[in-house]
Amino acid sequence: MEIDLIFKIAAVGIIVAVLVQLLKRAERDEQAMMTTLAGLIVVLMMIIAKIAELFDTIKTLFGFY
Repeated sequence: MEIDLIFKIAAVGIIVAVLVQLLKRAERDEQAMMTTLAGLIVVLMMIIAKIAELFDTIKTLFGFY
């Protein structure tokens, strides 16, 4: 696994955590929840690309075309 992916996920997590705290202090709970969901979607999109690569590698390894 590439170490860059881990750092990118950590960076998104830190940014989202800071934004959520700022929004909650400003009593914008709905926007804080949307920010959390947006961060989750961004991370899932990054992970889905790697999972697709994994399945392609497995298909190639076992000869499934």
